[in-house]
Amino acid sequence: MKRRTFLQQIALFTGGLMIPVGANGWVSQSFGKTLSSKKLIVVFLRGGVDGLSVIVPHQEDEYYDYRPSIALAEPNEKNGVLDLDGYFGLHPALKDLMPLWKKKELTFIHGCGLTTNTRSHFQAQFYMENGNPGDTKMMEGWMNRFLGILSAQNPTQAVNVGLTTPHILNGSIPIANLPRGKDSIQQQQIDRSGISQFFDQLYSGDDDLSLAYQQGRKAREIFMKELEKDMMEASKNAPSSSQFVQEAKQMATLMKGKANTQLGFIDLGQWDTHVNQSTRLNQLLKPLGEGLATLVKELGDTYNDTTIVVMSEFGRTVKENGNKGTDHGRGNPMWIIGKNVKGGQFYGEWATLEENQLFEGRDVGVTTDFREPISNILKTFNLSDQLISQVFPNFIPQNNLNFLSST
Repeated sequence: MKRRTFLQQIALFTGGLMIPVGANGWVSQSFGKTLSSKKLIVVFLRGGVDGLSVIVPHQEDEYYDYRPSIALAEPNEKNGVLDLDGYFGLHPALKDLMPLWKKKELTFIHGCGLTTNTRSHFQAQFYMENGNPGDTKMMEGWMNRFLGILSAQNPTQAVNVGLTTPHILNGSIPIANLPRGKDSIQQQQIDRSGISQFFDQLYSGDDDLSLAYQQGRKAREIFMKELEKDMMEASKNAPSSSQFVQEAKQMATLMKGKANTQLGFIDLGQWDTHVNQSTRLNQLLKPLGEGLATLVKELGDTYNDTTIVVMSEFGRTVKENGNKGTDHGRGNPMWIIGKNVKGGQFYGEWATLEENQLFEGRDVGVTTDFREPISNILKTFNLSDQLISQVFPNFIPQNNLNFLSST
């Protein structure tokens, strides 16, 4: 195998484990003691999911007036929403989440988003991932800063599902990238015994490249050991209903197994529903709900210490457009799942869909900075306000949501 090809493969299965420190250098991070056994999984819906289709204010006439073609029917009607509290309803494609709502382990926080006014996908995602809205030069992601505070113990303590490290995990602390779907354990040339033994000997030293290689090998061995059984069982049965369901199973395996994964990130695309929104959301939300329910189930006892956050860069316009879709908006509900969530109720401010309550006459406004609920979750990891300010620079939490129990 050529050295160039080898280095490309090493980069593939180490992901963020190889940390650039200059034009020609690589360093390996040391591992220390973690602050907490708590775990966090972030699911990012890229493209701006329509929050008014996820959580439907079915008691407001304006909802149906603004959306004559795409509004979801009221509860108990054909294809109607699933009633949550008599005022809001859940999209019927998310029916797998209803048991979590009834067990009070699921909540939605109204009007979450950026305090900066942008409807650009790229800019909004960038700010949500660097955790410092308005700073266009901060290339480090808030989850990487958080990992640095926790002190990484192993090369799979933070795992991203995907080949490319997302901005939210980008930074100086090593993270592992798990290829999506069946590619997560697909054999590579480096896995062949002869080749692996050769490179193990070649890179057995303590120089920067050797240390990066050793960490990458360790991460891949953990992935292969933890996930191979799960993948083999899946291949003997009917294929999963969606890629996300399988990815959720893999994430649960890493969270509860010897991989000791503490932070997980999965992003899902195609939520930019400018056209034919109803059909597309039916197709997208069903596997999302199934995957989240699967994640909770597969986590087992580890779920007791895990919080799951579902977020998107912004919501969509209240009024439908001429293509039976919606355009870029502002405020959006943040979904939070966990054993310590005081769920079965909503948090944040809901200002109704009356025209004088809409942001610029067209959008649900941002009434809760997206960093506020995440800061609440970081406190469960025993992070002080000072440490949280390192994760989210220039942000002072209000601590006014109270959606988590003290246990």
